[in-house]
Amino acid sequence: MEKTYNLKPVIIAVSIIIPVVVAVLYLMPKEAFATDTFAFLPRVNATLNSIATILLIAAGWAVKVKKFELHKKLMLSAVGVSVLFLLSYVTYHATSESTVFGGEGVIRVVYLFILLTHIVLAIAIVPLVLITLSRALSQKFDKHKRIARWTLPLWLYVTITGVIVYFMIAPYY
Repeated sequence: MEKTYNLKPVIIAVSIIIPVVVAVLYLMPKEAFATDTFAFLPRVNATLNSIATILLIAAGWAVKVKKFELHKKLMLSAVGVSVLFLLSYVTYHATSESTVFGGEGVIRVVYLFILLTHIVLAIAIVPLVLITLSRALSQKFDKHKRIARWTLPLWLYVTITGVIVYFMIAPYY
């Protein structure tokens, strides 16, 4: 007999906790960490997002050519890289002041649009990834496939715009 677990409470909890923790990190004072110890992390974060992007594209290709075991390995790797990204992101924002974008005019509007859509979709992608992953791991492939059609492009958007935001704000670090 196959055991099934109700992951819904965990998915809901994680999907709420992550954005709340990130919001608190932005609001909390950083005086206790008046060093540049973690100044390298934005570059690490952009690198991790780039790796996640490559893994997601490769995983999308793997499923299209019906290499399901490769798809699974690539997607689990993308999840792992994204977890590393989240840990690095939280570490940086727990210890460093936010950097303000210094561009003006049209470029500022473009930056703010990309940043806003990135933030909104980054919040939305957490439950989507967790639901998609849980459906795959529980072998509910019809349900997995239905939600994955939304999850993959949105997750790609988040990883790609994360890198774009980094390059746009990097001169102001």
